[in-house]
Amino acid sequence: MTAPDLPAAPAESTRRLFVALPLPDSIRDLLSQLAEPLPGVSWTRPTQLHLTLRFLGDVSAACLDDLVARLAAVRVAPFVLPLEGLGTFPPNRPPRVAWLGVGAGHPRLFQLRQRLDDALLASGLPLDVRTFHPHVTLARCTEQAAGLPAWLHRHRDFGAPPFRATAFTLYASELRPGGAIHTPVQRFPLAD
Repeated sequence: MTAPDLPAAPAESTRRLFVALPLPDSIRDLLSQLAEPLPGVSWTRPTQLHLTLRFLGDVSAACLDDLVARLAAVRVAPFVLPLEGLGTFPPNRPPRVAWLGVGAGHPRLFQLRQRLDDALLASGLPLDVRTFHPHVTLARCTEQAAGLPAWLHRHRDFGAPPFRATAFTLYASELRPGGAIHTPVQRFPLAD
């Protein structure tokens, strides 16, 4: 006599997460004006624009409460952040991403990133070791993005007004055929 087949245990649910600085609506509106119809360039929807501090990848639901508690303990004073300088990734190859960078004088941004990393490592999450290049992703590109160099040249002097960063947000990211959808999970005010 054989044992009856038991239903498989459900897979542990996970969410694709990242931590970012949200942008004020006025900055999002300004950045959306940079979008031009260019073959091979898919512009980020204005509601999805943000400055990623740390991509976490798939995080199990069991880890979420501890992660939120550790992020809530991060302390950095609010700061002013200038956005300027357009560029592309990767360097010296066909562009895959068009971005707007961060201007000089942003030590609190790097302090925030370091304290986030400390909290994330304490929660047991693995982190990649790539250098932090703070930026706002404006567009994703295919190899057919031939018009992008001319676009970069036209907007070479672009800069957004500085904004005051007063909070960071934990976002969930859901990949869809039309692009990723980012949903706020928890907002964390900046404070000393």
